[in-house]
Amino acid sequence: QVQLVESGGGLVQPGGSLRLSCAASGSIFSTYHMAWYRQAPGKEREWVGSITRSGTTSYEASVQGRFALSRDNAKNTVFLQMNSVKAEDTAVYYCRAYGGVADYWGQGTQVTVSS
Repeated sequence: QVQLVESGGGLVQPGGSLRLSCAASGSIFSTYHMAWYRQAPGKEREWVGSITRSGTTSYEASVQGRFALSRDNAKNTVFLQMNSVKAEDTAVYYCRAYGGVADYWGQGTQVTVSS
């Protein structure tokens, strides 16, 4: 069993930066692939990016070059660095841990991009 807790959300101005964290507890963090998703008001949840157990990253096209995922296995934490944010990045951001039959989600953290 894995518990995921996101943090770091808040209000940020367009063009600014924010770093989200997702802390995992309860199991062997390094064995899981990790991902971030987001859900904007009135829209379906969408994939933002992933980082594999070995550290390979991939991103959705609209965030490629602006967002960066990293993980610290010693601290059981995955990060989402958000740079050059836009109004359309406003959403609740969710962390996911998965691998094999395992699939765990956090409760989400709100990110609002507004001047």
